Amino acid sequence: MRWIDVPPVWLIAFAALAWAQARYMALGLSLESGLTDLLSGVLIGGGALMAVLAIVEFRRHKTTVIPHETPTAMVQTGIYKRSRNPIYVGDVLILAGLILRFDAVLSLVLVPVFVWVLERRFILPEEDRLRRQFRTDFARYERKTRRWI
Repeated sequence: MRWIDVPPVWLIAFAALAWAQARYMALGLSLESGLTDLLSGVLIGGGALMAVLAIVEFRRHKTTVIPHETPTAMVQTGIYKRSRNPIYVGDVLILAGLILRFDAVLSLVLVPVFVWVLERRFILPEEDRLRRQFRTDFARYERKTRRWI
């Protein structure tokens, strides 16, 4: 069951909720336009790019990308200079882009709920592990780099 508690599974679940809302409960609401299509593409593409850049940094430092595992290195280079959680930022951008792509107006409320789930379920426990394992380095990193953006 541990494989189910990873961010991509949560992202898929939230995206499925948005798709179902657009398909079965649209209530005549729509943001459909060329600009919305462009914005959704930029959000999805930007989110995917952020996640890929973050994973590349993890691989360069030979540490785990799996949220509940103990890291062997603290990554502070590349995209991690700008955000402590670029993969999660990418996931949020992808979800927002999918909601726009599905034209699931009512599902826009899922974005802050998804952020809350990511923070409670993954970010806070990860930061606790990093804080215990890399004490001074993490304290310095935490002061100079924001959690999200």
